[in-house]
Amino acid sequence: MSHRKPSRPLAVLAVLALALAGCASPAATPAGGSPTPGRAGDGPLAGITVAIDPGHNGGNAEHPEVIDAQVDVITKKKPCDTTGTETDDGYAEHAFNWDVAARLRELLEAQGATVLMTRADDNGVGPCITDRTATTNKADVAVSIHADGGSKEGHGFHIMEPVLIKGHTDDIVQPSHELALAIRDAYQDGTGLSPANYIGDHGINPRDDMGGLNLSEVPKVMVECGNMRNKGDADKLTDPGWRQRAAQSLAAGITAFLKR
Repeated sequence: MSHRKPSRPLAVLAVLALALAGCASPAATPAGGSPTPGRAGDGPLAGITVAIDPGHNGGNAEHPEVIDAQVDVITKKKPCDTTGTETDDGYAEHAFNWDVAARLRELLEAQGATVLMTRADDNGVGPCITDRTATTNKADVAVSIHADGGSKEGHGFHIMEPVLIKGHTDDIVQPSHELALAIRDAYQDGTGLSPANYIGDHGINPRDDMGGLNLSEVPKVMVECGNMRNKGDADKLTDPGWRQRAAQSLAAGITAFLKR
């Protein structure tokens, strides 16, 4: 059976006229180990709930008995979670994902959005992709943040989007594609990073094997913000100023999608 997320009333979308602006510092790490909603407020995104899924987690490598457990993602069985990649200098993907997610959360909350995070810090284990998606399905739109571990010769970002799986993703394929396009354009403009030259088509990469996409009931994409194994990309990903621009670009893409 297809699961349809109720459409956001046009009256709410009509208020999304103000552009994101300014520069924000990373949000403080929330206390506790479970996902918690961010603060809602006044602004162009008031009434909208956005879910942010920072990929992986800082404690995953020490607990293979947890993250290696197999879960059903409709098209196959996959590990509950993974450890992620890192740069040649040892900057871990899970830390990058958390940092950008915290920055993005603060930017969206400043615009009045309610923000759901799939994990509360960068010190825990998991949660499983099934649990992450259960959290993101409570939102109006969702973005999962990652950094790739491709070949050293490959560079650039790409955005994974869901494909049609009858009875599961029927309602989200088209809006997720529109979200992917909006984020791609904003991300390229805002960060100066080009779409990946080693995967995807002009920065868009449809996938049928990603649990976070297959199980989603709301428009959702997974953004590989750059290739950690490429020196040029790694230099950007390890720069706090560039990570702020990445967060601002993601926020701008999400807002552009919601304004359509």
